[in-house]
Amino acid sequence: MSPVKRQSIWSIYAWCRRTDELVDGPASAITTPETLDLWEQQLESIFAGHPLENYDVALADTLQRFPMDIQPFRDMIAGQRMDLYRSRYETFEDLYLYCYRVAGTVGLMSTAVMGVDSTIYTAPWQQNKQPYVPTEEAIALGIANQLTNILRDVGEDAKRGRIYIPLEDLEKFNYTEQDFFKGVVDDRWRALMRFQIERARQFYSTSDQGITYLASDARWPVWAASMLYGQILEVIERNDYDVFSQRAYVPQWKKLRTLPLAWMRSQVL
Repeated sequence: MSPVKRQSIWSIYAWCRRTDELVDGPASAITTPETLDLWEQQLESIFAGHPLENYDVALADTLQRFPMDIQPFRDMIAGQRMDLYRSRYETFEDLYLYCYRVAGTVGLMSTAVMGVDSTIYTAPWQQNKQPYVPTEEAIALGIANQLTNILRDVGEDAKRGRIYIPLEDLEKFNYTEQDFFKGVVDDRWRALMRFQIERARQFYSTSDQGITYLASDARWPVWAASMLYGQILEVIERNDYDVFSQRAYVPQWKKLRTLPLAWMRSQVL
């Protein structure tokens, strides 16, 4: 992307990372609902043009260049609130709300910076047509990424007493919480993981359909992000769905090999 867009994406990433670390970082043990209340007040100061910290200045600069709604940022904070009091999700609908808040919101923030392609509306009968903004697709990519995170981090979450896989899905495959915390990998678990992976891939498929509508300089990085994150699911499969004793990761050489293919997709899809 252009330097301005790249710096703006960095500023969004920095804010999201700092927000996430309030509940998952080194100082998370002392985070309370009041901590998040203060963080939301600091967010409002940024949007009002009165940044309080250096990182806030970067985000305030981004907002001047690329105006965006504060609501996705507030929604992300609401997602962190969920992590303070929830360690289980009964249904996928419950989990979807969490995934939207902590990850789907990033799609909305980023799309505002990346912009959309208006050159496809050059025909005389299309000149007054507003460019399509792939909002739902951007959210879908965030959901897909977060579902991938959940599957990759099962072992780490189990050690913290958390289960992000919907309990209704565990019941569907006759797999218990006791099995989960023991790290049982059997045919039930493999069938459950195949089901979860297929769900995540459906969200990737939805999100990929929106990339063509993005501004031309944003397509390559988004294709790369989608493809590289999706490859984590392939590693889980190769590891025979054992996410308790080994962490699925994509090696550097494979990441580099993926970039030319992502570039080609950005040119033709």
